[in-house]
Amino acid sequence: MVLPAPLYTTSYGAAYVGDSLVLLDQIETDSIDLVLTSPPFALQRQKTYGNVEQADYVEWLFAFCKKIYRVLSPTGSFVLDLGGAYQSKRPVRSLYNYQILLKLCDELDFRLAQEFFWFNPAKLPSPIEWVNKRKIRAKDAVNTVWWLSKIDNPKANVSNVLVPYSERMKKLHTNPQKYYKPQERPSGHNISKSFATDNGGAIPSNLLEIPNTESNSQYIQLCKSISISPHPARFPQKLPMFFINFLTEPGDTVLDIFAGSNTTGFVAEELERKWIAFEEKLPYLAASAFRFLGKNQNQEILNLYNKLLCQQESISITNSQHFVIDRQVRYLPQI
Repeated sequence: MVLPAPLYTTSYGAAYVGDSLVLLDQIETDSIDLVLTSPPFALQRQKTYGNVEQADYVEWLFAFCKKIYRVLSPTGSFVLDLGGAYQSKRPVRSLYNYQILLKLCDELDFRLAQEFFWFNPAKLPSPIEWVNKRKIRAKDAVNTVWWLSKIDNPKANVSNVLVPYSERMKKLHTNPQKYYKPQERPSGHNISKSFATDNGGAIPSNLLEIPNTESNSQYIQLCKSISISPHPARFPQKLPMFFINFLTEPGDTVLDIFAGSNTTGFVAEELERKWIAFEEKLPYLAASAFRFLGKNQNQEILNLYNKLLCQQESISITNSQHFVIDRQVRYLPQI
């Protein structure tokens, strides 16, 4: 099975324009180590990037997930970011993100390895009607992120995503005898001497506090330089960075089937993982190439963007600070 010619390639990955339902059929079974994606949410108001009506959303998304199950490696992971939503004209939450979770586990035999919650403190108050006007609901600032797998023990290493110790824990490491005494706590937890060992960082929680505040990145600057609008619903880089570090190793393959501005691919490139990006809207994927350009390429940006929009040639973006036209048809990066 081979994919069509990519829109552009880099040292580690390839970006493809097209319907993910079709493109997924061209990927080898059990070949992807991590599928990490954020599909258009089931919102009431239509967005420029396209979103599906709530009534149809679960079945629509399930069709993609069936194909993801086939391409995912036995030890791989599927990470699905879903924002919350309200029912139409009611201050009552939609359950679509929980319905799709149950359907994936009940009908496809996915395991819920762990639920994560992405807290975005920079998120604006919404929905306006219930939060700002009537003031009867709190601001919705958390997305559910389902970490799914095909087996009980998918590849994972939490040591790769340790977080800085608290100031109190740093003091404890300096003088353990002063701050705690090894003993069993009333809760039943046995706090042993090893509790004071410095392991280079603390184990993170499943609440990921990551502000989505990208405003002056190279991607944004280059979009502005040629007067095009950036993708309106972008991942913060720290979100895919956490899961790629946690669930993969260098050389593994990461797939995003709703790539948008291809933040996932860019982070995978930085972390030396092979990556594949699918995006249906050509202008969004063409602009996503800006993430991979060297700092000295800005004067050629409009030329690159127009070539990508024409889709006449595949562009190879290299690490040598330049891009070249590649007239050869490229295929799926070797797993």
